Amino acid sequence: MRMHSQAINRRRFLEHLGATTALTGLSLSCRHTHNDAPSRDVQPIRGSWTSIWWDDRRHFYWNETCRNFSSEQWKQSVKDAADLGMQYLVLLAIAKGGKAFYETPLLPKLEMACPDPIKALLEGGNEYGVKFFISSDWYAEWDHRALHDQERVTRRFQMMEEIAARYGDYRSFYGWYWPNEACITPYFTSEFIAYVNASSLHGRRLLPKAKTLTAPYGTRLAVNDDKFVRQLDQLDVDIIAYQDEVGCLRMGPHESQVAFARLRAAHDRVPQRALWADVETFAWEGPENRQTSPLIPAPFPRVLDQLKAVSWYVDTILIYQFQGLMNRLGSKAFAGHPESTRLYDDYLAWLRAHHPKVIRNTSLRR
Repeated sequence: MRMHSQAINRRRFLEHLGATTALTGLSLSCRHTHNDAPSRDVQPIRGSWTSIWWDDRRHFYWNETCRNFSSEQWKQSVKDAADLGMQYLVLLAIAKGGKAFYETPLLPKLEMACPDPIKALLEGGNEYGVKFFISSDWYAEWDHRALHDQERVTRRFQMMEEIAARYGDYRSFYGWYWPNEACITPYFTSEFIAYVNASSLHGRRLLPKAKTLTAPYGTRLAVNDDKFVRQLDQLDVDIIAYQDEVGCLRMGPHESQVAFARLRAAHDRVPQRALWADVETFAWEGPENRQTSPLIPAPFPRVLDQLKAVSWYVDTILIYQFQGLMNRLGSKAFAGHPESTRLYDDYLAWLRAHHPKVIRNTSLRR
């Protein structure tokens, strides 16, 4: 019901702006009006990316802690997200840095305290009602060859087959995530479209009911024209969660709003492609946009501005990310920066004021 009401409001808003403004962007005054909208119009966070391990310093504050999680701690990490009303978790990788996170003959297994963290996460999803999108990669380095190198494509499909065989019966295995991100410039490359379509075809053979998701960047450059709309139609994926690029400092919230307005107009022409947002809830401890720089929690006022910017236009808001950047004080699955409790508490206070029914752990509503 909420989504239907939002669509009606958005259509009236676009009609008010006029067709030309709706397709090319919003005026400064309209942007200002939207960002000053009452908080009740702002969507809550409905999901997040999560990771088992990462091979650079961006995950410095939670990497080793998570590598030493027990099965019960992985399940608790799912509960902590579910308690705040999150319905989706996107597993960033099933292998990284030449090490797999499950038993496979294709790669050596990462040394971890938990024998099977993917199983633990999916068991947590079953228990707490969270739906997982499971990554298809990475067999080797994450570079341009990941899309088309024949050996990597073959290994990707083999890993997907193993993942489907091991975990496909879990109710919480909701879909696949295609993690080789496209840069919109302002169009998708034909190479990226071919990668997504081949992955979706193989994924559908393995798990016919599974949804598919990808999360491109370059969002600030996206256009609403016939060529881009044709590409959306060609792209065989259920959900596109565009990165809002605020954490990476490519846009501010005002620019994000303009970009997502254009994307909404484009997606309304191809309604079979769901439009989601990937809101970046991080800042940088050191030099910006460097793999050597640890991610730290962004201040909540900035995050709230980001949520306001996209709420009018998208179907669902995911974040990058809850893990490591938002922690409940005293959680058995605490992993991340010490200031992550502040972002958690500030967001929880906002939820209590504006979306109390979203909070699934009723003890947190008070």
